[in-house]
Order: sequence, then C-alpha cells, then structure tokens
Amino acid sequence: MDTLRPMASFDPVNPPKPVPRQAVLVVNAHSRKGRTLFREAAAKLKQAGIEILAAHAVRDPNRLVATMQEAVRSGAPMVIVGGGDGSLSCTVDEVVDRECVFALLPLGTANSFARTLGIPLDLDGAIGVIANGRRRRIDLGMINGDYFANCAAMGLSPMIGEGVPHKLKRYLGRLGYLLWAVYCLIRFHPFRLTVDDGSGPKTLWATEVRIANGSFHGGVEVVEEADVDSGEIVVQAVTGRSSFRLIWDWFAKYWKLPARHAMVEEFHGHHITIDTRPRQRISIDGEVLAKTPAVAQVAERAIEVVVPAEEPAPEAVRA
Repeated sequence: MDTLRPMASFDPVNPPKPVPRQAVLVVNAHSRKGRTLFREAAAKLKQAGIEILAAHAVRDPNRLVATMQEAVRSGAPMVIVGGGDGSLSCTVDEVVDRECVFALLPLGTANSFARTLGIPLDLDGAIGVIANGRRRRIDLGMINGDYFANCAAMGLSPMIGEGVPHKLKRYLGRLGYLLWAVYCLIRFHPFRLTVDDGSGPKTLWATEVRIANGSFHGGVEVVEEADVDSGEIVVQAVTGRSSFRLIWDWFAKYWKLPARHAMVEEFHGHHITIDTRPRQRISIDGEVLAKTPAVAQVAERAIEVVVPAEEPAPEAVRA
C-alpha cells in the first residue's frame, strides 16, 4: 500500500485545498463491475455529499477518452472515473496540468493503481475516500510520450493482457488471469534486454520487465521501490532465461518472502531507454499500447488525485 512519507508542516496561510464537492462521474460499463455498480455508485456519491454534475456509463471503451475530455472541458472541478487500470490510464492524460482533480472507483480486476494509492477496493470504502480524503499531487509515468498511471510491462504480461478472453476476466477475476497466464507461459520465450539509465547501456537476458511509477502490478506489490511522488521511474527486470525464475519471482513477491528481490535487477532514473531483441509489445496498465524500443520517463507532479486522509491531521501535501 501507499508508504507514508514525511511531509511539510501545516501552513495556516496556504492550507491544502479541500477535495471538491462537485464532480462528473465517468464509469467504464464494460469493466468487470462497472455495468452493475454504475447506478449504485452515483446514488452513494450523492448520499456522501458529492454533487454529481453529470453521470456517464460508457459501454464502448473507445468512447472513454472522448467522454473524459468532455467532462474536463465542462469545467468540472473533479472527475470520478470508475473502471480498471486500463480505464484509469487512458483517461488520466486529460487532467495533466489541469485544475481538475482525478478521483477513482476501482471497478476492475487487479486494481493496481488503487492499491498503490491505498484506496479501498470496495465501493463504499472508495466513496468514503472521495468524500473524506485529501488531495495529493503525484507523478505519472510516460512511455514514448504517452502518460500512464501505474505500471507498464513487457514479456509475459502483454501476452496475458492482449489475449485474455473477456468472459474469463469478467467472471473469474484474478483467477481468470492466473489460468490464462499458465496457458501463455507454455508459449513464452525469454528475450535480450538493453537498458540505459544514463550510466551507459547494459544488456541481459530477461523474462519480464516492469516499468513502474507505482509499486503494484497485476494486483501484487512487485516493485516496492517505486512511488508515485518519488520523481523517478523504476525499470525492474526479472533476469535469466528460465520461465521458472519468473514463476518464482511472482510467488515470492505475492507472499513477500525474504528472497523476493533475488531474481530481479532494477534501474532508477528520470529518463531510461529500453530496447529488446526480438521486439517486445508493452502492456501499459493492462492494455497493449506500445513496442520496443521505448523511452520511459517520469512526469513529475502531473496530476492531483484523491487519496485517504492521513493522521494526524492537518498536514500539507509534499511540496
């Protein structure tokens, strides 16, 4: 979950801005829970004191970005997006450097971005954060100039994300991902990875690469050193040519075993170049959207999100 960092003392002259009480609600009704929870979410947000200026249940995922753009252009002080990590990642671009707060309802399968921010995964808990939480300015990651919220990956993850049957994901959730992952693992091959974090290129064998702005990927905390307000991007490679090393890495990280860092090598920086042989597809927050070669960057303090309130209060967001 979100690691609390030391913050500046409360400034009575310039106190933190409160979370807006008006918002546009945009829900991906194609997501695992979006269709069934849309009306309930709208009603409970109103009960919690949030005025819903407009509510959109978007059944066609291709309309999400246009709907988000319309909401921001309307002047809404906050947009609440309900969906999975892919929905959040494709809409977050629209609030970059805007005076519009981004709030989220985790309605997907892995909900890695919500886990990174410490947001409860149940509807009531997430709405409670929006109603009673605080604003936090965070970084975004970038792949070849395209913003993403939490984590990108290459290797097995794009194979899973690109081909997983929608019904398997919708009805079995994370178990469906696991079953499909086993199937993909049989057809998987390692690749040569070259990474340059500014200290010179380094080439190694890898089975998976995670490009992390946040610590969670696939619902598991796999890149513990990544933080959404660190000002850097983290590239973590599961090294070697054996798929069993990748299986062990996920197992060790899921159970937080002492040996969970043994199979990886990490690179940290503001700007990191990545290339592979053969070329690899890149899954960005669960959606396959890019290929190598790629440039991974961090966009510092790009957006404001709503996160749980911290105790003792009041405290200011990190300057």
